[in-house]
Amino acid sequence: MTTKKKGRNGSRSGKRRRRNARRNQNYMIGGAVVLFVFILIIIGVKGCGGKHRSPEGVVEALVKAGVDGKERSMKKCYDVGEKLPEGLQAEIDATIKYYKAHKVSKLKLEECEVLSQNKDYTYVYIRYNLVLENEQEYPCITTYMVKEKDKKYYVFAPSEITKEMSEAAASAYAKFMTTETYKNYIKAYDTFIKKNPGYEEKIAGKTA
Repeated sequence: MTTKKKGRNGSRSGKRRRRNARRNQNYMIGGAVVLFVFILIIIGVKGCGGKHRSPEGVVEALVKAGVDGKERSMKKCYDVGEKLPEGLQAEIDATIKYYKAHKVSKLKLEECEVLSQNKDYTYVYIRYNLVLENEQEYPCITTYMVKEKDKKYYVFAPSEITKEMSEAAASAYAKFMTTETYKNYIKAYDTFIKKNPGYEEKIAGKTA
């Protein structure tokens, strides 16, 4: 009788261990799935999802990708498929070449705001400094036309910008030039050029 009791207890103990092992395995699988989903969310926000949530976001992402020389990331900022719109590849190549000519060590974003907006597009400016190898900061202002598609924002390719859009942008930019933001940019730019005579010619020579 004693032997039989030990056998039943051993059998019960074995079943309990197997159930616990299966339960722990399920927990581990569940935890791995949760971790995988979390990683996907992070990648989505950093890679594509986050930057398309606002006109300013996609513009900032485009400039950062250009400074880093990331052609694929730049293309994601445009609403393009396998075939790029006319002139876009040349635009991307020229932008990357321009930033490389400056030998940028890092990008310092100052401001990124909407200049004008309607149902068809948003006109955005971004002010930033290119921090050079010698730690000097080269001031820049760039503007972009941004469109909304399926609740996401994309930068217009050059060939997509119409004459009417260009004229409206010129008018909005003329008003922007009277603001303190633009005046501060001009002041910083002039200061840089006085300290670095011939700098623009040097960059032009590298990008020609």
